[in-house]
Formats: sequence, C-alpha cells, structure tokens
Amino acid sequence: MRLNFAASTRAAAFLATGPGAVTLAVMSTAVFATMHALVRYVSGELHPFEIAFFRSLFGLLTLLPLVLRYGLGAWVSAQPRLQLLRGAISGTSLMCWFYGLSIVPLAEATALSFTNAIFASLGAVIFLRERMGIRRWSAVVVGLAGALVILRPGEAAISAGALIVLLSAACWGGGTVIIKRLSRTDSAVTIALWMATMMIVVSIIPACLVWIWPTPRQLLWLALIGGLASVGTLAYTQALKQAEASLIIPTDFTRLVWASVIGFFAFGEIPDSWTWAGGFLIIGSTIYIALREVQLGRRRSRDAVWQNKLRENPASERNHNQERRT
Repeated sequence: MRLNFAASTRAAAFLATGPGAVTLAVMSTAVFATMHALVRYVSGELHPFEIAFFRSLFGLLTLLPLVLRYGLGAWVSAQPRLQLLRGAISGTSLMCWFYGLSIVPLAEATALSFTNAIFASLGAVIFLRERMGIRRWSAVVVGLAGALVILRPGEAAISAGALIVLLSAACWGGGTVIIKRLSRTDSAVTIALWMATMMIVVSIIPACLVWIWPTPRQLLWLALIGGLASVGTLAYTQALKQAEASLIIPTDFTRLVWASVIGFFAFGEIPDSWTWAGGFLIIGSTIYIALREVQLGRRRSRDAVWQNKLRENPASERNHNQERRT
C-alpha cells in the first residue's frame, strides 16, 4: 500500500511538470484515436448516427456530477440563442465525423480533421471581424493546400466520405468561433452542458430513422466510446492547465500517428504518400496558427497590463512603446 501511494505521489508530481503535461496530452491523443477506431468498428453493426446519439448521451451522463454541484442553474445562459446555434452546429459536426469515420481510412480522416483550426480562423475573420496578418493568411492557404493534396481533385475521384469529414471540420471550426463569443458571458460548465444536451437533441431524430436496439455487447462498446471521449477530454484539459498552450497544442497532431498504427493493425489500412504529405502541410499550418494565437493572446494581456499602468503613470508610455517595437 505504501509503495502504491509513493508511486501515485511520484506520478502526480511528474504530471505537474512540463514533460509530464506533454506526456498526459499525448496519452489523451491515443485515447481519442482509440475511440475513433471503436466508432469505425461499431459502425459495422450500428449506424453512425445512432453511435453519435449514444456518444452524446453517455457524454451528458458524465457531466451530471457538475449538475449536482452547481444545480440546475448551471444551464442558465446569457446567450441561449447562440447556445442553440452552437449545439446544432456541433451536433452536425459529430454526426458527420462519425459517418466519415465509418467509410474513410482512419489516417486520412484524422489528417483532414486538423483543418478545423483553419476553418475557425476563417470564421473568426468573417463573423468576429478579427484581423489576420499576411503570415496567418499564408498558413491558412498552406493548410487548405494540404487538404487538396489529400483529396487530389483531378487525379482521383473525391470520395463523399472525405467531403463529409471536411464538412465536420468546418462545422467544428464554426463551433469554436461561437465558443469565443459565448465565453464572454457563460461559464465553461454552462457551455459544456448546453453542448451535450443539444448534441442529444440534434442526433436523436436521425438516430431514430436508422434505429437498431443495441445488444448488451454493443451497449458496452457504446459506453466505452463515451467514456473514452470523456477521459481524453479531461486528460487534455488537465495538460493545458499544467503547461502553456504553446507546448500542449502541437501534441494533438500525434493523433495522426496513433490513427495510422491502429488503422494498420485493426483494419489493414496503409496511408498513402499523399495522405502523409497533405497531413504534414495541414499540421504545419495549424501549429503556426495555434502558436500565433497564443503569442497574440500574450501580447493582448501585456497591453492590458500596460493600459492599467498608463492610467496610473502616463509617463511610462514611452517605455511601453519601446517594448512593443522590440
């Protein structure tokens, strides 16, 4: 017992460090890749829309302890219409993603899914009126070029599954943009509860149209899918709390490695060179966009601090301008 306690203490201390947080984030990507593989496996017996419904249902069940802690008031939102829109978009994204996983090789679907950050950047410009410099626009163009490399229009017929995965990524990117606006007024708990609830509402009618009562074995698989999704999310969130976002965000792209390994051993899938080439273009552009967002966030925080100082001491404006130039 003492050895187990000591080992747990050492593990907790390690996870609190930078390398430990990176390890936790990489483990979360392995969990997500395993969950996606299970979706592909179970889709051979159940329709992806039904799987999406059960994924949403079990996801809401995992959030019930939060309801017990904060009460029904946790659902109260300052922007309910925007919550409805975000839930509808996220529910559509989930169903498209699960359907795409059922017909697209894991590595290819994973590589295309990384375009969600690119779509989120475009959405921020269109709907939030954010400005993007030439470097971020260049990163977006490179990422879209990577998607075209994987799709290879003109060289091969573009599969419907690949387009569905891209639609899922676009919807997820749109949902990310809405979260930015919601986070100004609503708590993370409220946003999570609304999303889980709305995803059930959005997926239940399509699920009923293709409904097959799951067997006890299938129900266990569905519960495992929901559980893995929750565990992966918690692990990734904890990693972000323990280390800077610029250190954790790039680890998400190890999902492509996990998906390739699992796809090969579980389904006999071998990613072609186009998938790897396009995937690396998308990954490179998305890493740049993410790190640039972190950099701009730090600059905005510094500017806010300096604004407070300027109000107290206007003479410090010269030092502020000099620091921004450097």
